[in-house]
Amino acid sequence: MAEISLDIGGFKYRLACRDGEEERLQQLGRFVDEKAKDLQSTLGQISETRLLLMTAILTADELFEARGGAPDQDLGDAVAALEEAAVRAENLAVKLLA
Repeated sequence: MAEISLDIGGFKYRLACRDGEEERLQQLGRFVDEKAKDLQSTLGQISETRLLLMTAILTADELFEARGGAPDQDLGDAVAALEEAAVRAENLAVKLLA
């Protein structure tokens, strides 16, 4: 089992992967990092949780467009639930750090 380090939006992550998959995971990490940096330049400083959530949503949107379809209602509901969870997580983090 291999282990790599990714830098996404200024946050460092250590990930395990199968031997031989390191380069592919690094490529994917660079792609996600670009999206995260684009968001940070547009939105300014946002929490790590919100940054990763918004990056995932934008990437999912691009995937749906590339597949020629729109997300169905279930996905929209899931996105709304994830956004609500991110807000709750941020509020909890603020309380814990206070």
